Amino acid sequence: MKLLLDTHALIWWLNGSPKLGEQARLEIERSENEVWISAVSAFEVTTKHRLGKLPEAAKLAQDFDGERLREGFLSLDITIGHATVAGAMRGAHRDPFDRLLIAQALIEGLVLVSNETVFDAFGVQRLW
Repeated sequence: MKLLLDTHALIWWLNGSPKLGEQARLEIERSENEVWISAVSAFEVTTKHRLGKLPEAAKLAQDFDGERLREGFLSLDITIGHATVAGAMRGAHRDPFDRLLIAQALIEGLVLVSNETVFDAFGVQRLW
């Protein structure tokens, strides 16, 4: 399975938080699964940490790519195609970070690891 971690799923994974869903944790741990981390999450973590909204992500904000590499997660860049699909999506969910993650999951055929049930309205395959 190819997984794309939502930003909060990544933070909870790295912090060993019980907030991470048990099924999500099991699939992230499975060695045969590919786990992808988006550049969207790097942008979201560093922005929100700078603004004081994610104090629990200090280590991640300071060395995002190092943390990703230590976990053996793959990196997903943002493309013009991702941005175009995210910008054109209909629906009430306005968070630009979430919209980009949804677009990436749809375009790249990834299962989005997230507890955000609002994502389901966009047709994304979600695991929690």
